[in-house]
Amino acid sequence: MGPLLAGVGVCRAEMRTIALACCFCALVAPALATPLAERIGHYVPEKAQRVTGVHDGAGSMKIEPIMDDKSLSTNLLFWHRGVIEPYSGIGEHFHNRCEEMFVILSGEAEFTVNGRTSLLKAPVGAPDRMGSAHAIYNPTDQPVDWMNINVGASKVYDTSDLGDARVGVAKDPIPQFITMKLDRGDLKPVSHMDGGAGIVLRRRVLGPAVFYTPWAYVDHLIVQPGASIGRSKMVDMSEAYYVISGDGSVTVDNETAAIKVGDAIPVDLDQSKSFTAGTAPLELMVVGVARDISTKNAFAAVAANAN
Repeated sequence: MGPLLAGVGVCRAEMRTIALACCFCALVAPALATPLAERIGHYVPEKAQRVTGVHDGAGSMKIEPIMDDKSLSTNLLFWHRGVIEPYSGIGEHFHNRCEEMFVILSGEAEFTVNGRTSLLKAPVGAPDRMGSAHAIYNPTDQPVDWMNINVGASKVYDTSDLGDARVGVAKDPIPQFITMKLDRGDLKPVSHMDGGAGIVLRRRVLGPAVFYTPWAYVDHLIVQPGASIGRSKMVDMSEAYYVISGDGSVTVDNETAAIKVGDAIPVDLDQSKSFTAGTAPLELMVVGVARDISTKNAFAAVAANAN
């Protein structure tokens, strides 16, 4: 199967549907050489494609790719946004060459990692490291806003299904796997970079020790109304930003574009970036992906980069 549909993880019958393939191909993010406004992915719920039996999971969900393997030169393979419908989910499966993280932005869902399941309340996520199995199931009568981020050891995606929808399984009251919470109350003010102003809050929710691939970190940021994150760049680190709430603008190198809820902004190696909030707080989730394992290890060796 093609890498794009493989990344989506739809059922085998749907992977053979040419119409579905064409729909997803139309949503692929443009190449890095295109203007910034065209490189930014947009989550448009009305355009999300409904799929069933995802990795042999229960029910159905809606998925839209907002980044793909061409969005960054590093090993980000995809960032998907969508909705898990009631009593639906993604069946248990594993990856030997890449890592994923399911994130829910609303409601609650049952997360499974290596056969252990816990009910988690949004906004929350659970990384699944290379060689581990994972799944997610929405046991409620309300839809759940969901995201999936995938970073590989290379640009090659792999997956193996276990044929387990993880419905009605025993649950641990305390998760027996790594989780991350996007709790605004945990954010702390940060000092300004070049050109920054106003109040900017940040927290590193997952550090480099969590991941086996060049995936280096996950950050949570809030830029208060009218404030800005000053210009900065990293030679060996790329970043993918997702706008959780609010709006504003982003400048990458010498290009500026407006951003809003549901947008995904790629910032590649050695590109400068800065962000400015609009009239509401600009809330961002950030995924950092290193050039390769050696540069990720060098990044991890600096104690300050762990948090």
